[in-house]
Amino acid sequence: MQRRTLAVLSIAQITGGVGVAVGTALSSLVVAKLSGSVAISGLAGTSSVLGAALLALPTAGAANRGGRRAGLTLAYACAVLGCLVALLAIATRVWPLLLAGLVLFGGGSAGNLASRYSATDLSAPGHSARHLAWVVWAATIGSVTGPNLAEPAEHLGRRLGLAPDAGPFALSLLAFALALAVVLVALRPDPLLLARATSQSSPALGSPGSPGSPAPGSPATPAPAPTPAAARSRGRGGLRAGWRALRESPAATRALVAIAVAHTAMVSVMSMTPVHLDHGGAGYRTIGVVLSVHIAGMFVLSPAVGWLADRIGRTRVLVLGMGVLLAAALLAGGAGPHDIGRVTAGLGLLGVGWSCGLIAGSAMLTEAVPLERRPAVQGLSDLLMNVCGAGGTIVAGLIVSGLSYGTLGTATAVMVTVTAAWLALTTRPARAA
Repeated sequence: MQRRTLAVLSIAQITGGVGVAVGTALSSLVVAKLSGSVAISGLAGTSSVLGAALLALPTAGAANRGGRRAGLTLAYACAVLGCLVALLAIATRVWPLLLAGLVLFGGGSAGNLASRYSATDLSAPGHSARHLAWVVWAATIGSVTGPNLAEPAEHLGRRLGLAPDAGPFALSLLAFALALAVVLVALRPDPLLLARATSQSSPALGSPGSPGSPAPGSPATPAPAPTPAAARSRGRGGLRAGWRALRESPAATRALVAIAVAHTAMVSVMSMTPVHLDHGGAGYRTIGVVLSVHIAGMFVLSPAVGWLADRIGRTRVLVLGMGVLLAAALLAGGAGPHDIGRVTAGLGLLGVGWSCGLIAGSAMLTEAVPLERRPAVQGLSDLLMNVCGAGGTIVAGLIVSGLSYGTLGTATAVMVTVTAAWLALTTRPARAA
């Protein structure tokens, strides 16, 4: 059942990734055309990130009540609705309506993020990180293919008689609809519901998905057995249940902080790199190559990162990831706008460090809380990750505009260094205990 689950989630991740990438590729340009303002065009990316953050908790709540299939269905259905609203906005040339559609469009990202947690429900002890990593790796196909389909989608839209610039959103709609159909039809039995049933029938056997099965070498302490309060919280995937579980699990808190810091560091530096290169006269093709190397660093090595996290422990990989992010920030931040090679190497390392933080942190977070509370904590993690990412881009823009790209690299280096030291220092007492 786990092999089938991983295959289904990978297919949904690929199609959902195409939908996110092809719609995101031209969203800011379409907003600029409809509004006539470059400043307003920046709200396109903010709207989709905000939508992913806002839909993280409802997705987790639906999963908590009805299983992973219910949560993913909600996320991808919102994405489909968002594409429909976007098509209507483009046809009527109303840019505020397009921004509203992009908020719902963020459900595609929320669904893709939730898919990685769905991969761990039936994992055998010591295999959750690598299973999670395979689903993350599947996003590579959609993320790389999606932007390259924007132009063919535009031609297809014209042939179908759609409004100008509507083609990519029509293709995104089809991709999200396919991901939705795959989840509804093929994600059976539901992995979370099956894991709960298995855990209740044989809680002492370390069954797949049981909360007390740490990976070999992992410093995380086994999660406590489900309490009556945890059982009552099963029907509530909300903020309160998530915070309660975090307060009871220091390992989960460390994992959540590591995920948020890794994502903030990655998004902050990545978002300002095109601006930095543009100051040196780099063209779109050069900037595209640099970002492609960055995306490859994010996803291509994820299976190896998952295997390493299962092999040597989650905290060690988290600290390693912070070290890679430190090297990336110093390498890219110390490069001038004409030093394309150094910036490219830094962006590649930036992607690898993010992969270490996301995969090891997500596996550690999953194992550190009882099964009944996992969707709530996972939803809270995705919410905070997206909020921190959105805030990071704003702060990064202020730093680069007021100071320099190098200052942004220095600030990022300090942030990840402090986080690595905190992870190492707070893990030692837990391991000794």
